[in-house]
Amino acid sequence: MIKVTALHVYPLKGGRGIEVDRIELDRFGPRNDRRWMVVDPDGSLVTQREFGRLCQVGATPDADALVLAAPGRSPLRVPRPPAGAPTRRVRVWDDHVGAVDVGDDAAGWISEFLGAPTRLVFCPDDADRRTDPDYDAIGSPVSFADGYPLLVASEASLADLNARLDTPLPMNRFRPNLVVTGVDPFGEDGWRRFEVAGIPFDGVKLCARCPVTTTDQETGQRAQEPLRTMASFRKRNGGVMFGMNAVHRATGPIRVGDVVTVIRSMATGSA
Repeated sequence: MIKVTALHVYPLKGGRGIEVDRIELDRFGPRNDRRWMVVDPDGSLVTQREFGRLCQVGATPDADALVLAAPGRSPLRVPRPPAGAPTRRVRVWDDHVGAVDVGDDAAGWISEFLGAPTRLVFCPDDADRRTDPDYDAIGSPVSFADGYPLLVASEASLADLNARLDTPLPMNRFRPNLVVTGVDPFGEDGWRRFEVAGIPFDGVKLCARCPVTTTDQETGQRAQEPLRTMASFRKRNGGVMFGMNAVHRATGPIRVGDVVTVIRSMATGSA
């Protein structure tokens, strides 16, 4: 039996993840997931790829604010912008989308911590960024996530990788939303349609991994693993793969312990 064993949200893109017992899926994906983002003065995304220590920024959402915290910094409460707040164009990879700049206090706080001029922006409820239609023909809404609303990974996949490493790594290196058990190593690669708590999902694209996986999520320090080892057995189409990008086809809650039902999978020859 395949079950959900962990759930994670990442309110600030590139910031510290939060492990939760329950997530609520809204139009963008897990509620509060990657709705806030750091950008440079030109409006382009800033992530751990540029500043590894971004992983040390905690971002805790409540009904009307985001509370930022980081080592050596006093917490800052950033009000959530109201509906209809003015937007500016920002860039998330090749996408341009309207986002709300949340002001100078937040910009000063994050700039001082990162040591570079940056701004903090919010993805409003009516933002119209879409998934890549080459992989998701519907073109589903997505917030500031790299490309898709959710990432699914299995405990067995991590265990297989760790058996090849000199020093085992935690799952937080891969920043998934849903972690599952009860599947063979990398069995999630083949998932094309699955359900959790009655909510249908499509597995649309394997996740090509970047240097963020080599960044210690506690310290921000970077090394060579796991990309070096993954390149020896997980290289596909010019990248190294870990986890499945997924798109939800309905909204509602998912909880730790929920059963995952695989409806269609390439591994069974039914896709």
